[in-house]
Amino acid sequence: MVRLALGVEYCGTGFEGWQAQTHGRTVQNVLETAIGRIAAEPVAVVCAGRTDTGVHAAVQVAHFDTSAIRPATAWVRGVNAHLPDGVAVNWASEVDDSFHARFSATARRYRYVLLNRPVRSALLNGRVGWFHAPLDVEQMSQAAALLEGVHDFSAFRAAGCQAKSPVRDLRLAQVQRKGEWIVFDFEANAFLHHMIRNLVGALVYIGKGAYPPEWMGELLQLRDRRLSPPTFSPHGLYLAGVEYPDNWNLPDRGRIIAPLFLPAGL
Repeated sequence: MVRLALGVEYCGTGFEGWQAQTHGRTVQNVLETAIGRIAAEPVAVVCAGRTDTGVHAAVQVAHFDTSAIRPATAWVRGVNAHLPDGVAVNWASEVDDSFHARFSATARRYRYVLLNRPVRSALLNGRVGWFHAPLDVEQMSQAAALLEGVHDFSAFRAAGCQAKSPVRDLRLAQVQRKGEWIVFDFEANAFLHHMIRNLVGALVYIGKGAYPPEWMGELLQLRDRRLSPPTFSPHGLYLAGVEYPDNWNLPDRGRIIAPLFLPAGL
């Protein structure tokens, strides 16, 4: 058997998340089907981090095992020929069987792109989040700084989150304004279910003046999801990269090095 790692990008619009479902309308479903056609056998794909309905990925890393021997181009161009337009394999790399897309990863990075203007975008529907009222990015940045470090993120996990521990090492929490766009960047060893969308929701509440930046620290301490704002829209959320140790020799260590694409060339 051969183990292959893949770098996959996808537009989450039109898919019901990553995780395979019986109805087949997920990224994992279409990817396994496409790989199976090239391998001429069923395959099971494991990803670095499952994404929700409507969430996108600039770099999702996945692996699968197969007995099929194919040239490297077959696992990229060949698989892409059987994928829908919203999913593409960017690279394929043979790894040994100790590699695991999820457990070998040392960091994950997400970006949330928010359009902050009175009118929503029709052309970018499904690809960006939107908030109509003015937001104070300086206040949001102060609040985001309180999130960095090792914390119990119980206040920001989904009720159905299956993680054994709510403690995560959030290494980056950054908020920047670029004209009408507000960009949120987060990097951690791992994330809880809905954690990013819940953090963005709380930051938006602070940005619109409902609470001061210190409220973010209070939510962390209280560890009660019921006290936090509603989960924010998935549309502007992108898995921006997954980082691995150098010994795996993955392209760019599996992560995005250049800035993730932003609308209007930002």
